[in-house]
Amino acid sequence: MSTQQDIYAAGSENRPPMLNKENYVPWSSRLLRYAKSRPNGKLIYNSIMNGPYVRRMIPEPGDPARTVPVPETFHEQTDDELTEAEIKQMEADDQAIQTILLGLPEDILCCS
Repeated sequence: MSTQQDIYAAGSENRPPMLNKENYVPWSSRLLRYAKSRPNGKLIYNSIMNGPYVRRMIPEPGDPARTVPVPETFHEQTDDELTEAEIKQMEADDQAIQTILLGLPEDILCCS
């Protein structure tokens, strides 16, 4: 194994695999396996594959007493309206972002 490959393989159980720009497909496969192996792995994997949780729009009954009746309005789901499962998915979304960022080399993350 070359020195470069050693660098990419080092610490593979403790941190996500490091992206080798010439081998994206194997890296992405290893990254997904790493994500699945973490606590909340299924949720982290779901976030990587399907994108982060998007808050729902909650309908509110309208006010029929208004001059122009409004049948219903909507508001974005608040923190108090989130279910336990939705909160866990949002936390896993954060972990998914961290997992991906930890697997990217510094020259990709930094603007020069």
